[in-house]
Amino acid sequence: MDALDKSDQDILSEQDSAVLEDVVWKKLDRWVLPMCTALYLISFFDRSNIGNARVAGMQTALNITNYQYTVALTLTYVPYIAMELPSNLILKRVGPNLMLPVMVTLWGIVATMQGLITSYTGLLLCRFFLGLAEGGLFPGLVLYLSSFYPRERLQIRITAFFASASLTGAFSGLLAAAIMDMDGVGGKAGWAWIFILEGLLTFVFGIFSFFVLPRSPETARFLSPEERCYVVLKLKGSSAISDDDKKDSFSWMEVLRAIRSPQLLMLCVIVFFGGTLLFGLAFFEPTIVAGLGYAGNKAQLMSVPPFVLAFIASVISALVSDRYGCRGLMVIFFGIWCIIGFSMFYATTSRHVQYASLFFSVTGAYASAPAAITWVANNSAPHIRRASSIAFAFVASNSGGILATWLLGSLSPAPEYTSATITFIVMSIGLVVVPSLNLFYLSRENRAKAETRLSMSKHDEPEHLGDRSAWFVYSL
Repeated sequence: MDALDKSDQDILSEQDSAVLEDVVWKKLDRWVLPMCTALYLISFFDRSNIGNARVAGMQTALNITNYQYTVALTLTYVPYIAMELPSNLILKRVGPNLMLPVMVTLWGIVATMQGLITSYTGLLLCRFFLGLAEGGLFPGLVLYLSSFYPRERLQIRITAFFASASLTGAFSGLLAAAIMDMDGVGGKAGWAWIFILEGLLTFVFGIFSFFVLPRSPETARFLSPEERCYVVLKLKGSSAISDDDKKDSFSWMEVLRAIRSPQLLMLCVIVFFGGTLLFGLAFFEPTIVAGLGYAGNKAQLMSVPPFVLAFIASVISALVSDRYGCRGLMVIFFGIWCIIGFSMFYATTSRHVQYASLFFSVTGAYASAPAAITWVANNSAPHIRRASSIAFAFVASNSGGILATWLLGSLSPAPEYTSATITFIVMSIGLVVVPSLNLFYLSRENRAKAETRLSMSKHDEPEHLGDRSAWFVYSL
């Protein structure tokens, strides 16, 4: 931490901490958060716009079956999942200011190439390399933000860029409807222009991000030395980073400690359920809406409103969760929304009621996800254990995405999606039951830690305990 020498800390001691508290987070919210939000927004555009392209005629133009379409979606997840852990483990060493922009730029090129394909083989190749280039982004962004914001301030920031996924669902429908009017321009179909224009936007933004993203709070040019010192001290005070940088060095033992953690195992089950619901709706909601009797641009436009509600609910719930520290309760609350939504879709044949059910299911799936991911980041320390935990959680989430593509793609016939809907109802119930079990476990662990703190001093505690330390209080 070269930027923070003793003189910096002497200066800090003379500052009014209330003034710094008001200034530093606003600066980070102006410089770091918008970039993270934009990166995730365009990543979700490029991964999920295949659903809009399908409605716009891609499947017919390439002459592929539902089964082949599902295989193409699945192929995206294989390298995507494979990249999540290794990319998170090397993110700090390489530098997120370099690694994240490289990912964005590379997948922008691949995303654009999807608009030039003329065969099923071309689609498979593009989806594979898209997953390979993009796989480390979301876990990397969560890990990156956790090194800038204290634990109690993290969910609203993760929600800010995660809620952009729900905006993607809204804007992708509107944008696709507009781009479809370019059908025939340059000899390209409307669905091809969806890929080309959105991919080019990603490429340009990837180049731009090289010049904007800071490596860490200690090197952020927009912060003064006093402000850098204040941020680091707040991060250490909330156990977001370790007191000693050596504790954050790489160790395979920390990777193993992460995967052996009971609370992480339960959280992986939670995000697997949530990932199945979320990615199923992200990829297939336009198709589901089209199956309710809407067609063409009307289907694209009618897919928008549920995502708008999901965005609003995500932001409000994050504010409540950060204010009262209730990660688990937020997951449970929106798990109930998912139960209501999928039950409505299953129990009726009314197209109007089934459309209304999407407001519950889409909102529940999208609003529960930031709370679950923040729960993972909040309760893992030191750095390598947190990096591993976040990566394992996303492996579980994207494994759910693979299941969702098969459930809705070929195993459960449209437009009823009976088998998929029953599975989603069961998983929604799981989003209530498993978080309740994790809350019970973490509450019991916090009580045991409180008793330990009464009987010993921190100096008597063994080193390298990380989140197992009696002085690390789990977020509930």
